[in-house]
Amino acid sequence: VQLQASGGGVVQAGGSLRLSCAASGRTAGSYGMGWFRQAPGKEREFVAGISRGGTLTDYSGSVKGRFTISRDNARNTVYLQMNSLEPEDTAVYYCAANQYILVRTVSGIEYWGKGTLVTVSS
Repeated sequence: VQLQASGGGVVQAGGSLRLSCAASGRTAGSYGMGWFRQAPGKEREFVAGISRGGTLTDYSGSVKGRFTISRDNARNTVYLQMNSLEPEDTAVYYCAANQYILVRTVSGIEYWGKGTLVTVSS
């Protein structure tokens, strides 16, 4: 599966952005999908994940309550709605996919998309 992330940009603290990840090559509904991010000088970290059918979601503690992951399997697309953005959310955001179940560890991810940069100004 090929993943293409989009929707990054520059936003002021407290603002919102929505990221999209379009999957091609195979039906997105076959994959657990999610988002990771990597801030400058830091390791890549898990942000959010969603099950193949969209019924189960998982969030890191730092974004829970502010970010919402969803998916539209008819469109082969996963979304990350980011609200109440903070400067600490500044990072390159990567779409990720695993056959069956997404995991929280970078080493366990099977497919990566190219990142999209999110910059939150204070």
